[in-house]
Amino acid sequence: MWNIFKKKEKESKPSSQEATPVSKVAMKPMNYSSMVILAWAKAIEGDATLQKWLSENGYRELYLAALAIYLQDDARDWLVENGYPHLMAMINAAEGNKAAGQWLLQHNFETLYHIARAVDHEDESWLWLQNNGTQDIFILAKSIQIIKDKIEENHNDPHWIHRDF
Repeated sequence: MWNIFKKKEKESKPSSQEATPVSKVAMKPMNYSSMVILAWAKAIEGDATLQKWLSENGYRELYLAALAIYLQDDARDWLVENGYPHLMAMINAAEGNKAAGQWLLQHNFETLYHIARAVDHEDESWLWLQNNGTQDIFILAKSIQIIKDKIEENHNDPHWIHRDF
């Protein structure tokens, strides 16, 4: 199994200074085989068969992350509410949100950080992925980048206003 997304465990205790208790959803681990990562990449590219397969075979979070990449708010909300804020942070960082990138680094999601920065055309992160990642991660980052670039191009085209695909 592939454990590169695995977060380093840290014990966090709620602050006694909090006025009202906050319900937190624990972050769920991300352990996927290379084949699942490649299926996710193809699902992001629009392969409906693989999207359905991810959704029906225990990888709903990856299916919804693919939808979140396409700017679907309900999918974005689901990720955060169901233990995958790290996936949503990666998507936000790929869209240029620097705070999301910093959050990823603070929570030891270095690979997700570099995927996001590579998607956002940062050469240093492509180099980091080449040296520290695996081929499936590189392919995943490229798939996300292609889709994000198409969305951005469409948003900048006055003939495509409010249409993402």
